[in-house]
Amino acid sequence: MSAGADFTEMAGKAIKDAVRLARDRGHLQLDPAHVFAVLVKERSTLPAQVLSRLNGDSQEVAKGCDRLLSSFSSQSPAPEDIAPNNAMRGTLAQAERLRAASGDSYLSLPDLFLALLKQKSLREVVSSAGYSISAVEKSIQEVRGSRKVDSQTGDENFEALSKYGRDLVADAENGKLDPVIGRDDEIRRVVQVLARRTKNNPILVGDPGVGKTAIAEGLAQRVVVGDVPEALQGCRIVALDVGALISGAKYRGEFEERLKAVLQEVKDAEGRVVLFIDEAHLLIGAGKTDGAMDAANLLKPMLARGELRCIGATTMDEYRRYIEKDAALERRFQQVHVEEPSVQTAITILRGLKDRYAAHHGVSIQDASLVAAATLSSRYITSRFLPDKAVDLLDEACSKIRVQLSSQPEAIDSLERRRQYLEVEVKALSKEKDHGSKTRLAEAQKELSAVSEQLAPLRARYQQERELIDDLRKAKQKLQDLKRKLEVMEARHDVDAAADLRYDAIPGVQQRIRDLEAKKKEQEDDSESPLLVETVTPAHIAEVVSRWTGIPVSKLSQGEKAKLLNLEAELNQRVIGQEEAAAAVARAVLRSAAGLARRNQPTGSFLFAGPTGVGKTELAKALAANLFDSEARMIRFDMSEYMEQHAVSRLIGAPPGYVGHEAGGQLTEALRRHPYSVVLFDEMEKAHPQVLNVLLQLLDDGRITDSHGRTVRRRRAWPA
Repeated sequence: MSAGADFTEMAGKAIKDAVRLARDRGHLQLDPAHVFAVLVKERSTLPAQVLSRLNGDSQEVAKGCDRLLSSFSSQSPAPEDIAPNNAMRGTLAQAERLRAASGDSYLSLPDLFLALLKQKSLREVVSSAGYSISAVEKSIQEVRGSRKVDSQTGDENFEALSKYGRDLVADAENGKLDPVIGRDDEIRRVVQVLARRTKNNPILVGDPGVGKTAIAEGLAQRVVVGDVPEALQGCRIVALDVGALISGAKYRGEFEERLKAVLQEVKDAEGRVVLFIDEAHLLIGAGKTDGAMDAANLLKPMLARGELRCIGATTMDEYRRYIEKDAALERRFQQVHVEEPSVQTAITILRGLKDRYAAHHGVSIQDASLVAAATLSSRYITSRFLPDKAVDLLDEACSKIRVQLSSQPEAIDSLERRRQYLEVEVKALSKEKDHGSKTRLAEAQKELSAVSEQLAPLRARYQQERELIDDLRKAKQKLQDLKRKLEVMEARHDVDAAADLRYDAIPGVQQRIRDLEAKKKEQEDDSESPLLVETVTPAHIAEVVSRWTGIPVSKLSQGEKAKLLNLEAELNQRVIGQEEAAAAVARAVLRSAAGLARRNQPTGSFLFAGPTGVGKTELAKALAANLFDSEARMIRFDMSEYMEQHAVSRLIGAPPGYVGHEAGGQLTEALRRHPYSVVLFDEMEKAHPQVLNVLLQLLDDGRITDSHGRTVRRRRAWPA
């Protein structure tokens, strides 16, 4: 049977799949039960989604369909051409009448499903699963609404908001959102703009990672608890996925249909839906093809009339590059600037997230680790912004500890490998008959016995510690789940359920956690040192920073101090006969390490002068090797290549509009990637004077600005 041109794509696919199902079962004709079985078993179809939301057992519906299909007569092999029986023809005729009554151009899934529900056998299947037929029909009609199906992809536009968006309020109710801390002023400003009569569309503008999306999530959490004005009470905040809207739009005009369906649902909600569009600059040009409009132009009329309340979010660069150029779109949005939080605010944010990350990873987090994450990320990871970079630091440090907890401790692993080695040796020596082999066999057996004796208590201890940590992690995760459930119950004003959680379930889990922690402390006191470490310390945070940036951020240890004090001797040992130069360099390094240098200047700026071959470059290499443990940490520029004035662009990047602008400058990019390094400008006298002028700020103030306007600040660079 062919699903003619009057079917939508999804309805036509359902008919074809039903024919395939009938053929696979060896049935002689196509029955409405085949189509119904296909629709309820495919979870992505509208009927299956409607059944999953109503009171009833959708799996029982699928089982009922299987029982009904099993009662049909079959033959083997199945007939090649499977024609519809009288019941199927009647169902298609009924669906066609529903299509005509709706004024649609194509027969859609809702029409087909409603026609199927007229069949007595199928109504019995649905009723026996606990569903009300009238409730199912009413739900389908509500989803269908008054929208016309004017294209073959029209089925995709039903429930467009749930398909192309994510309900942040529902996520907040289910405890899926992290707490939002320290953004009260911005949330209040967003609420004020949303409460306007017209042009009630705030756009959050700020650097990436400062928390623009978190502001929308914070507003959703306030909606859940009712801490919003009357105009926002009971609203849904739906995060629109522009990528999902665009992806898969094969035909011309399909993207516009999807977006119009979303906007129509928002309009039908009569102000009870607020759209949140992250990366709002993607609207410019989104879906635009020959003769079609982009998303921004489709939004403008509703934005201007106040029919659509929308929260946008974008960075300042993208706002300037895309949205400011479209003056009509810009004036329909009200800017809300989101600044990077201070280090102290970032620490407060991390404290609010601490329990969630600890429960997720099953680790303990010291408060000092939170302070270290905020301060070290602010100081050393200058290309990103708080609080995002601090949260990422904490997350990776927790992940590292969690991975270590899942692995066998080094003490057991080394003994295990030694035992395996000895077992192989014993097996090989047992076949030998000579005296030397027998002597070695006895020694190996004795050592194997000793290793096995050491392993047994270690394994038992490891198993105890592992079980205790796992129990503690599960208890903490359960406590987090109960707390989230308590928030939901209190938001729904379910007093009885909230009281049960607050005064019974939660105290019970908290007591369980206290008991486990006391047991763990006893275990630690009994043993010299635990095999498993589950606490995230500042040292772990510093290790992650060092891995990300290559910067040795660990505190100045006695070994580091000794290395600096011996720097002069090390330099003299490497560069023979340059005692005066080595002493001058070592003194400058010690002054900087002691904190006697100016705050922002480089640790040292040196001009090595002398004839060829006396050790100028070698001294720079020795400095890099001693301070940063590798000569590779020396960034070298041959200034004979910078004799022309235009060579400045090679150092800091080509100006906008010129070839190579996106690549950045050789000096600025090298300093951004390797901030702890020795920079050697070789053959300095050959450089053009304009090139030397560019270096003045780097030598004096430790900063240089590239062609993108990014300021590279590096106190730990050593120009030489």
